[in-house]
Amino acid sequence: MRAFTSNDRRRERRDQVVHARFSKTEIERIEHAAEAAGMTVSGFLRSLILEGAGVRPFLTDADRAVFSLLLSDIKAVGVNLNQLARARNRGETGQLQDEKKMIDDVQRVVAIVLFELLTFAERGARRRVGSV
Repeated sequence: MRAFTSNDRRRERRDQVVHARFSKTEIERIEHAAEAAGMTVSGFLRSLILEGAGVRPFLTDADRAVFSLLLSDIKAVGVNLNQLARARNRGETGQLQDEKKMIDDVQRVVAIVLFELLTFAERGARRRVGSV
């Protein structure tokens, strides 16, 4: 299955209509979300549907690779924190230097994850507005 390019979307006339039922609350939420994204409701829903169906996936292979690496880092930090917690629960006091390093590792991983998520969110908003 071939992914759509922006040229395909510009050339192809959108003359097909899909009907869906929403509650009043649901449609208000959709309208608010579309407005927040700077899009029409139609464009907003089209973008979400195409991404959800995998026609235009939100995450690329490179994105998935980044998440895989981050997951490995998070697991390693989690193991270290568990070891620290067990030692503390046994009444052992660890080296202050080691504990500080673990806390620094946690802060580093959290900062990287937040940065990546913000990057994905900004890219998603740009893709939605620019190509739908």
